[in-house]
Amino acid sequence: MDYPSWKKQYFSQVEVDEKILEQAYRKMSAQAIAVYAISADPPTWGHADIMMRAAKKFKKVYWIIAKNSKKKSLFSEDDKLEMMQIYLEHYKLDNVKLEVIEGSTARFAKDVGASFLIRGLRSSSDYQLEFELSVGNRGISKNIETICMFTKPHYATISSTIVRELALLGEKVSQYVHPRIEQLIANKAEKNL
Repeated sequence: MDYPSWKKQYFSQVEVDEKILEQAYRKMSAQAIAVYAISADPPTWGHADIMMRAAKKFKKVYWIIAKNSKKKSLFSEDDKLEMMQIYLEHYKLDNVKLEVIEGSTARFAKDVGASFLIRGLRSSSDYQLEFELSVGNRGISKNIETICMFTKPHYATISSTIVRELALLGEKVSQYVHPRIEQLIANKAEKNL
């Protein structure tokens, strides 16, 4: 709900300081926004499940592709956005916005007014990296919290790397990705053989 609608619905009968009311609205709205960044190449059911679960907990989720210059990608950002859109359609979510960013995820979160960064954990080995990232992110903004969501057990062994390598070997990856995405991966794998 935008500010004018919120103000009209809840404060139309009361006199309230406009500045204080706007600050309260911004603070309340920020607490309902989260950012879930991935560099997945390609996005899997595991990534989509974390995104879907976050979308049920927050008013708005930015599901973003964080460009990682250290990783060589098989898929372009446009390919990844197309795949992520397939998952949004599958789960019928309208409170998730897709973006591609370069630079700090915490800075992006701060710029869009988000208060939370969502991170998916598959195993204890993911924890150390995520802990270190959260410490760095707190250096950018002390108002942004990192929330770790544990992957469901049947997704814990899925990784984009495994999916990509299996596809490049000509193997089926249907258990790891949406059927429409499997076809996109197969097409890309054929071109790269």
